Amino acid sequence: MRVKIVGLVVFVVQIFRIVFGNVEGDALHTLRVNLQDPYNVLQSWDPTLVNPCTWFHVTCDSDNSVTRVDLGNAALTGQLVPQIGSLKNLQYLELYSNDISGPLPSELGNLTNLVSLDLYLNSFTGEIPASFGKLSKLRFLRLNNNSLSGRIPMSLTNITSLQVLDLSNNRLSGSVPDNGSFSLFTPISFANNLNLCGPVTGHPCPGSPPFSPPPPFLPPTPVNSQGGGSTTGAIAGGVAAGAALVFAAPAILFAWWRRRKPQEYFFDVPAEEDPEVHLGQLKRFSLRELQVATDTFSNKNILGRGGFGKVYKGRLADGTLVAVKRLKEERTPGGELQFQTEVEMISMAVHRNLLRLRGFCMTPTERLLVYPYMSNGSVASCLRERPPDEPPLDWPTRKRIALGSARGLSYLHDHCDPKIIHRDVKAANILLDEEFEAVVGDFGLAKLMDYKDTHVTTAVRGTIGHIAPEYLSTGKSSEKTDVFGYGIMLLELITGQRAFDLARLANDDDVMLLDWVKGLLKEKKLEMLVDPDLQTNYIDSEVEQLIQVALLCTQGNPLDRPKMSDVVRMLEGDGLAERWDEWQKVEVLRQELDLAPHSNSDWIVDSMDNLHAVELSGPR
Repeated sequence: MRVKIVGLVVFVVQIFRIVFGNVEGDALHTLRVNLQDPYNVLQSWDPTLVNPCTWFHVTCDSDNSVTRVDLGNAALTGQLVPQIGSLKNLQYLELYSNDISGPLPSELGNLTNLVSLDLYLNSFTGEIPASFGKLSKLRFLRLNNNSLSGRIPMSLTNITSLQVLDLSNNRLSGSVPDNGSFSLFTPISFANNLNLCGPVTGHPCPGSPPFSPPPPFLPPTPVNSQGGGSTTGAIAGGVAAGAALVFAAPAILFAWWRRRKPQEYFFDVPAEEDPEVHLGQLKRFSLRELQVATDTFSNKNILGRGGFGKVYKGRLADGTLVAVKRLKEERTPGGELQFQTEVEMISMAVHRNLLRLRGFCMTPTERLLVYPYMSNGSVASCLRERPPDEPPLDWPTRKRIALGSARGLSYLHDHCDPKIIHRDVKAANILLDEEFEAVVGDFGLAKLMDYKDTHVTTAVRGTIGHIAPEYLSTGKSSEKTDVFGYGIMLLELITGQRAFDLARLANDDDVMLLDWVKGLLKEKKLEMLVDPDLQTNYIDSEVEQLIQVALLCTQGNPLDRPKMSDVVRMLEGDGLAERWDEWQKVEVLRQELDLAPHSNSDWIVDSMDNLHAVELSGPR
């Protein structure tokens, strides 16, 4: 059994690598392994997530190539790894304000598409690699506030695109080049390196002639035909110069302070003078409002992380609690109008079982969505992360969750124009309000995050164990993709288990929840399926009915799966028995026609259990 399961896992991983490419994913995974992450900032870097481009802090282009890694201010320690040089299309590497140590890998010089390299405020040691001179597209190079030593490579002067350079507050030595691109930079770029010398630093190198003092500043004498004009002009010029110095001093001090204390930068849009701008029922928040509400997006306010971004708990000025989802950065010029259009489309989906969008914030560098705060978290957190002093979800509540979430998805599929496909239905995305009513969250975000794409087939988004086989193999999603995910979510509700769990290998069990359930049904161990937290407080016949619905929803052929509107009717007591019997007849007939020598009747469960056929056709 173990050989079979391990083989399945290997096969699944190989498929993912074929589909998505393994070089960049392996590089990012190696980086994560070599970094210590005390605040779980890299929690979403989960190898079970199908597409690494859905990891937070990672941005990709339309070809699924990594273009940005943004891990600034994350309290990371450890070292960089040479493998990061394999991210051939990387444009932004932002690791500033951490405590990463060790040398700078020379392989960073292979990132020839790099535009910005921000490694300031860390503990890097050793020399600046000469290979950095190959970064011909580099515009921003900030290595300040580290412990770098040695000479500044002459190769850096060949980077003609360089606009910002900061090597200050290191232990560099030798002469500062004053040719090529370096002729553009001032002494502040090299400040507080006690052993640097050269004309740009103001410190002559040993054995070189002293510098000539700069000529004194002589303001031009204004032309004036009256006799006292030149004297008056000189006095006015002196007063103006003095005033300029007085007013410039605070700006100089502020600039110095910002260099000493880098932080996250936020840019609000100038058009938001009126904080009460509304689009229908949708409010457009200012970035300042949401910064204040979340304590500048403090880590202590993080409610969750996922492929689309982090979610922060916030309190608005009127005391209202909200959840602020900070989407992965989208810096595409001209994308604002399309983003706003997609947000308005999501806001028009109003149903008691859908998470209502209160508003949004959009700036040149930020995309934020504002939702009501869900006091009871998600189904996943209630099933698997509840504190010991809180009671588990009881069986009536789980039945209500099953029906409520089905109604929400049915509304998205049948009552929205255009139709909204969730593409990541799972227990973590079913939220619970104060009355434990199911509320489908994150709907529309897949489309929202793909708003630049014009192709029918987009990047596969989702989590291993929840993804329908046809979506994984073709990249094309439909409402039947959501039906499959809903079926897996039902199994999570019944069993309390994760959809994909390597821990089950310890008992020689299937890592996929669907396969694990089918295996227990084959062995007629229905009681072992039910969440132990329920003890015996459930009704056998109702558990069997939910399992039947789940198995109908997770059939391999999407055409065989019911619509969500049909699922709602079955959960309400209409049509489940007929549909189950019909499927059973087809399945039994298929087995009778199957010429494989290993077919056996153990796949048919005794009719007394009301579960007749559990083997699904098609790939899993």
